Amino acid sequence: MGLSNTIPALLLSILIFGGLGYAQLTSDFYSTTCPNVTVIARGLIEQASRSDVRLPAKVMRLHFHDCFVNGCDGSVLLDAAPADGVEGEKGVLQNANSLDGFEVIDDIKTALENVCPGIVSCADILAIAAEISVSLAGGPSWDVLLGRRDGRTANSADAAASLPLAGDSLDILTSKFSVHDLDTTDLVALSGAHTFGRVQCVVITNRLYNFSGNNGQSDPSIEPEFLQTLRRQCPQGGSGTTRVNLDSTSPDSFDNDYFRNLQNNRGVMESDQILFSSTGAPTVSLVNRFAENQSEFFRDFARGMIKMGNVRTLTGTEGEIRRDCRRIN
Repeated sequence: MGLSNTIPALLLSILIFGGLGYAQLTSDFYSTTCPNVTVIARGLIEQASRSDVRLPAKVMRLHFHDCFVNGCDGSVLLDAAPADGVEGEKGVLQNANSLDGFEVIDDIKTALENVCPGIVSCADILAIAAEISVSLAGGPSWDVLLGRRDGRTANSADAAASLPLAGDSLDILTSKFSVHDLDTTDLVALSGAHTFGRVQCVVITNRLYNFSGNNGQSDPSIEPEFLQTLRRQCPQGGSGTTRVNLDSTSPDSFDNDYFRNLQNNRGVMESDQILFSSTGAPTVSLVNRFAENQSEFFRDFARGMIKMGNVRTLTGTEGEIRRDCRRIN
């Protein structure tokens, strides 16, 4: 990875919060207590990616779905455990039969517990793994700020309400991001994570065959030739587990093709294409800017990831360091 793709966290913290925003999270948090944390995580993610090209996108999504519910506290990793008062978030609409990549997080946690037991939180593992995954796919790298502790609860109701849906309007998307102090630039840049990964056909079926308010026809914002391609990949009445690429141009690479696809009305999900379809919306100019300049996209994506990673973090004596990421101690 070239130096031009690396965004120093200190510089970003100054730009975003005047240098005051990350007093409790630091990039060298484990420098003495577990100095090889990133090396260990990278090795395991690289190994797992050899047999699953989709893994980087899966891991990136886990971090996003963690931070948007309860904050970045590892709650998305918890299995439902009624006896412990843990609801679990994996079964809500936005996550059910969709979130994946848990096994590599388990493997990283096991490896770290062997060399530095009780030191590295599951929430920090998610943040580290997301940066590694983006970097491995050709995207930017950044200094991950660390020091999070793990929560002892999960919130399925908050997950259902807070996580974006494929059919959300631009106003709803903006609201869901702004709750976490993420602005319009963050919304568009972080949506660019859909430059890799897949989506279940069931999520876009209505858009292809029975779009709301369009007399049972498809969403008119889809480019006609692309609509036919998606219909071949997602036939009406087909298997609910079939998936299609979120980026039809370079599905496994982290680049700015996602934004070029939006310019050509080839966004797969309605919540993607709406970033370019709302006339006069500030998101349109951002899509154009990122489509024209990949370096700007990478810079703002890294900036947004650091901001998102600071959402409602537990630090100091708050929460705990889980021994097993799937259950509280």
